[in-house]
Amino acid sequence: MKLTKLGHACWRLEKDGSTLVIDPGSFSGEGLLDGADAVLITHEHFDHVDAGLLRGAAPGLEVWTCQAVADQLGDIPAKVQVVREGDSFTTAGFGVKTIGEWHAPNHPDMPIVQNVGFLVDEEVFYPGDALTVPGVEVPTLLVPSNAPWLKAYEMIVYLREVRPARAYSTHDGLVNEIGQMLIDNFLGGEGDKQKGDFRRIPVGESVELA
Repeated sequence: MKLTKLGHACWRLEKDGSTLVIDPGSFSGEGLLDGADAVLITHEHFDHVDAGLLRGAAPGLEVWTCQAVADQLGDIPAKVQVVREGDSFTTAGFGVKTIGEWHAPNHPDMPIVQNVGFLVDEEVFYPGDALTVPGVEVPTLLVPSNAPWLKAYEMIVYLREVRPARAYSTHDGLVNEIGQMLIDNFLGGEGDKQKGDFRRIPVGESVELA
C-alpha cells in the first residue's frame, strides 16, 4: 500500500490500482481527487472537506462520512454514504472501520461537531480532529501535530497510548518552517523512545506500507 501526503490534513492511499483519499479540504492544494475511487471525510470543517471540489467529482465516486457532513453534501453527484462509530465497510477494495464520534473541544463558544476516525485495512488509522484511542493495534497512525485544540504534550501522550509502529504528522498545514522543525523534533524524539518510525512526510512525498 502506498501512502501519500497531499497537504495539511489530506492523504491518498493506493493499492491494486485503486485510490482512496481522506479529508480533501480547502487547505490541501490542487488535484486532491485525481484518480480517486472513494473518499473518506472525518468531519465538517473546511480544512477537511471542500464541498465545491466534491460537486465537480465524477458521479461514480463514493464518499463515506458522518451525518453532519452528508447533510451538507446532498447536492453533489457522488454517492454519499453515512457511517458512525462501530461501522465496517469496503470501498474501492479497502476495508474500513469507523472509530470515534466527536471532534476535540475547540473553543468554549463553539459546539463540538461530529468526527469519525477511519481504520483502513487494519493498517492506517486516521482519527480526524480528535485523539481517539482505537483500542486495537495500529501499525500506522496519522497523528495530528498542530491545531487550535491540540498541545504538543497531548500529541506525545496520544502516541504513548496508541503505540503505533509508524506515526506520520497530519494537520500541520498552518505551521511555518520553525513549527515544522519543532514537530520533527517532537516526533523524532518520541520515535526514538518507542523505536518506531515517527516523522513528518513532506507534501507530495510517499511511503510504502506492508
